[in-house]
Amino acid sequence: MDPVTKGWQYYVMDSEHTPRVSIIVRTKDRPQLLRRALSSIAEQSFTNWEAIVVNDGGDPKTVESVIGELPPSVSQRVRHVHHSESLGRWPSANAGIARSVASLVVLHDDDDSWHPDFLAETVSFLDAAPEEYGVVARTEVILEEECDGEFIESGRYVLEAHNEEILLTDLLSFNRFVPIGFVYRRQLHDVIGPYNESLPAAGDWAFNLAVVSLQPIRYVSDRPLAYWHQRPGARGVIGNSVHAAVDDHAFANRLYRDQQLRAYAQTEGLGVPLYASAVVADVTNRIDGLTSAITQLQTRLDDLETQNDRLAARADLILHNLSRTIDTRIRGWVVRQKNRLRRSR
Repeated sequence: MDPVTKGWQYYVMDSEHTPRVSIIVRTKDRPQLLRRALSSIAEQSFTNWEAIVVNDGGDPKTVESVIGELPPSVSQRVRHVHHSESLGRWPSANAGIARSVASLVVLHDDDDSWHPDFLAETVSFLDAAPEEYGVVARTEVILEEECDGEFIESGRYVLEAHNEEILLTDLLSFNRFVPIGFVYRRQLHDVIGPYNESLPAAGDWAFNLAVVSLQPIRYVSDRPLAYWHQRPGARGVIGNSVHAAVDDHAFANRLYRDQQLRAYAQTEGLGVPLYASAVVADVTNRIDGLTSAITQLQTRLDDLETQNDRLAARADLILHNLSRTIDTRIRGWVVRQKNRLRRSR
C-alpha cells in the first residue's frame, strides 16, 4: 500500500481492500447512545464500510468495551481514535476523516441512527450520478426522553419535508439538514478544506454552505432513511447540542457570518456591506415603527373592548331594571282590573 497525500488529508490507498464509505462517529462518555449508533451501522444492508470512532476525551475503556460487544465480522471494521482531552466537535470530525480511507464520507453522531437501507440507497445514488458531490436522505426527527437508562420515543416528524432539493438560498438563513443524512465525496475536502474548527457548533452548516455554493444537493428519495434523535429537555452528557448548547449555536452563527463578511471586505471592500447594513437598519427601524404602532393600536383596541364590556354591563343592568319596572306595572294594572271587575259584580 502506498501512502497518498491529498490536500490537507493523509491516508493510505489500497484499491482491493479499501471500503466504499467511511463512517465517522464522534462520542464522549455516552456508552448507551454509542451502542445504539454502532448497532445502526452494523444493521446496514450495504456492508462495504469502515467506521472510525473518535473518542473526544472520554474513557477509552468504555468505548473499546462497546466496540467489543459487536460481532467480530463487524468490530473488525471499526477503528477508534482517543483524544486525551476534549478537542471539540469539529476537530474530532477532522481527526476521523484524516484517518479514513474511503471515497465517500458520512458523519454519524453517536446519538443518531439509520434505516438499514441508508447506505445502500445513498451509495447507489452517487454511483449512478458521478457528477453529484453528495446526496441527502430524508431525515426523520425522533423526539425521545431518557427513563432509567432507556430512551422512550415521544413523537416524530420529517425534517424539511416541503423541500424538493437543497439550494444555497435555503441555507443562508439556517441549516436545512444534519450530518446523519448526508453522504458526500471525500474529494470535497480537497476543494473546501476541513471542517471549520474555530466554530463551537454549526461546523456542518459552514461546510454545507460551501458545498451548495458549488451545486445544489438532491434528496436520494422521499423515504426517511436517517433518524435525528432529539431530547429537548435533556442537558448534560445525554443532551444533544441543538437544545443543550443553544449558546454555542448562536455564537457560531454570528462568528461564521462575521468571518465570511470580513473575508468579503478584504477582497471587495466595505461598500456593499456598509450599504446593506444601512438598508437593514432602515428596514429594522421601519419594522420597529410598525411594531410600535401595532402595539399602540392593540392597546387602544383593548381599551375599547374594556369600554364595550362596561357599556354591555350597563345595558344589561338597564334592561334588568326596565324589565322589573314593566313587570311591576303590568302586575299592578292586572290587579287593578281584577278589583274593578269584582266591584262591578
